[in-house]
Amino acid sequence: MRLKDLLTQRFSAAMIASGIPEDCSPMLALSGKPQFGDYQANGTMGAAKRMKENPRELATQIIGKLNLEGIADKLEIAGPGFINVHLSPSFLSDNLKGVNSRSLDNKDKKIVVIDHSSPNLAKEMHVGHLRSTIIGDCLARVLEFQGHEVVRQNHMGDWGTQFGMLIAELELHLGDGEQAALALNDLEVFYQQSKKHFDADPEFADKARDYVVKLQSGDKHCRNLWQKFIDVSVAHNLDIYQKLNVGLLKKHIKPESAYNDDLEPVLQDLVDQGIAVDSNGAKVAFLPELADKNGNPSPMIVQKSGGGFLYSTTDLAALRFRVNKLHANRVLYFIDARQSLHMKQVFITGRKAGYAPHSVSLEHHPFGTMMGNDGRPFKTRSGGTVKLADLLTEAVERAEKLVRKKNDDLNEADIKSIAEKVGIGAIKYADLSITRTNDYIFNWDAMLSFEGNTAPYLQYAYTRICSIFRKAGIEQNSLTAAVKILEGQEKALALKLLQFNEVIDQVAIDCYPHTLCTYLYELASAFMTFYEHCPVLKSDVSEDIKQSRLQLCALSADTLACGLDLLGIEVMEKM
Repeated sequence: MRLKDLLTQRFSAAMIASGIPEDCSPMLALSGKPQFGDYQANGTMGAAKRMKENPRELATQIIGKLNLEGIADKLEIAGPGFINVHLSPSFLSDNLKGVNSRSLDNKDKKIVVIDHSSPNLAKEMHVGHLRSTIIGDCLARVLEFQGHEVVRQNHMGDWGTQFGMLIAELELHLGDGEQAALALNDLEVFYQQSKKHFDADPEFADKARDYVVKLQSGDKHCRNLWQKFIDVSVAHNLDIYQKLNVGLLKKHIKPESAYNDDLEPVLQDLVDQGIAVDSNGAKVAFLPELADKNGNPSPMIVQKSGGGFLYSTTDLAALRFRVNKLHANRVLYFIDARQSLHMKQVFITGRKAGYAPHSVSLEHHPFGTMMGNDGRPFKTRSGGTVKLADLLTEAVERAEKLVRKKNDDLNEADIKSIAEKVGIGAIKYADLSITRTNDYIFNWDAMLSFEGNTAPYLQYAYTRICSIFRKAGIEQNSLTAAVKILEGQEKALALKLLQFNEVIDQVAIDCYPHTLCTYLYELASAFMTFYEHCPVLKSDVSEDIKQSRLQLCALSADTLACGLDLLGIEVMEKM
């Protein structure tokens, strides 16, 4: 149940019955303070202004038409015409069951294609790949939770001029199979060596360029060498995904090379429709929709003068595939903000070409950059790119030190397992809890803290609830008693629990995971306040109250675990 939706419907009906135009919104919002109720309807003032009526008198009329029987036990008019809604404790308790249930029958089920991660296979994954990977994974989890069919697409960069260079480098090591395997052991070093050879040796550079042509034309020898490199690179990436607890698998890889045979047909299609025209030997789509201040249309090159294709051509082929073959209703791209113009060009051109009708939602969800303490993009101390594998290793090592310090009663296996979940969770949450479009400062101490809005704090809140049930000697799933809301802290916690699905709906719409992070932090805080003021296991607590409060504990634990799982973060019963 969505509390806000229910109240909005009831208020809208009452406003229409009061003669207010249908397009006037009740403007339901959570109250900032308990004394002002649980929700506030703030739309009366706007409606009164439009109708030239007294807002308090109009609010009185609305309340007279409002049917909240069994839902609210008190309504009051505040200020110039705000309507405060005090929800009934019995209504809240009756609706707590299934607050975090997965949708099994979504009548508005959509096929949603999500383009995320998409690293370039010429190098190892680095910190710049983190945001696309985990934000996209979070949205995939959220939309699947809602009952949508999600198709993950990992558009890996495995094609282009740099691969001619890499193939030429690999060939230097092929005389010795062991040497070849060793050469590919560190992809970053391998890339740097090949780039050095390319820049310093004209003969090597010519061979690399020749290999590009041969690779694209299907030369068997080049394809075999290319495949060796791709296999190693993909294995590395899949290992990173597993460590990150991300749902990307090998079957989700749809790389650039997969569209190679589609590029010529796409180009011909654009030319035939007059979308792409000749410009100095190149084929260009000129887009007046993105014209500059002087009225010059934005150019998108789809074929270079030398005959080569660009990312734009591949992205158009991918868009056509996702809509026509995968039958997507919604296509989400998690690509950094620097590609905003490129994505606009692809979307506009794709619609013009008929690859994506307006009934299909095309959405680019950009994100900011991970920054160091110096306010610049996060780098190693030497100024190099931080490998994602190294970052995750350090996170787990730092977490292990904290876990050992916090609890010395755990065995070695438990320490390692907990450190893995805490370290990886801390990295992911620190990123996801920041507004997606913002840059953020990477700070080890802040993200690994057990206080504040962090993954360790939320994970600890979950373990604390688990310890309550261990102490009580009761299994969470054995509880059958009804929830009785008697105290203000119980009501605040119940209200927060019932907002879970509203939050999930919002994340699914606007693709801002930080909204869920904020909610989980508020839920954990509400639970801590409840637990401090409402004894659960004390001897002077009656059995029915004890069982009721244990139900609230169980619902809180389940919702925390569910929410963290949607973020791709694991919980543990001991910490």
